[in-house]
Amino acid sequence: MGKRGYHHGNLRQALVDAALELIEAKGPTGVTVSEAAKLAGVTPAAVYRHFGGREDLIAESARQGYEIFADVMQYAYDSGQPSALAAFEATGRAYLAFARKYPGHYISMFESGISVNHSPDLAAVSARARGVFERAAEDLSRHIPPGKRPPASMFSAHIWAMSHGVVELFARNSPGTQSPFPPEDLLESGIGIYLRGLGLLPPDL
Repeated sequence: MGKRGYHHGNLRQALVDAALELIEAKGPTGVTVSEAAKLAGVTPAAVYRHFGGREDLIAESARQGYEIFADVMQYAYDSGQPSALAAFEATGRAYLAFARKYPGHYISMFESGISVNHSPDLAAVSARARGVFERAAEDLSRHIPPGKRPPASMFSAHIWAMSHGVVELFARNSPGTQSPFPPEDLLESGIGIYLRGLGLLPPDL
């Protein structure tokens, strides 16, 4: 991790980029105003012209991550149409792909301790991402008899939790938790078991 230096353009974004680099290298606790400023090539005082402090800087990293995440999820959902099952499974895979491609954003979103209610903008974009999951679950749950149909928010939360667990345990090289199976296979089989339990897939023979 070397000093990037700031010469012109958008200092606010340069500081976010510096924070993301620090998060990837050291985790969220490694982000300080002075370190982000140093990496961006400015004084710590310059940071406070754009952010109230460390938490605001990480929150903006998270907000930008949710923007990307929501777009990725929406694209996955759309690409699976018109099949409700294909769209639903695509959103699960997209979660895994996002975590791998954007680790700094992922950590700032889910591991930094910053609440999604830190700001109205962050709350709104996180809700947009969650909404894609819920729409996919709602589409698929229409194939379940009403008396056996879980709420779409619960349905989507189960898959979100499963996706998050696979990412945390097996997709981000956590020490001592390597799986003999690729994370994609773990997630696909887990979703399959869940959907069979709801009667949305035929049982294995």
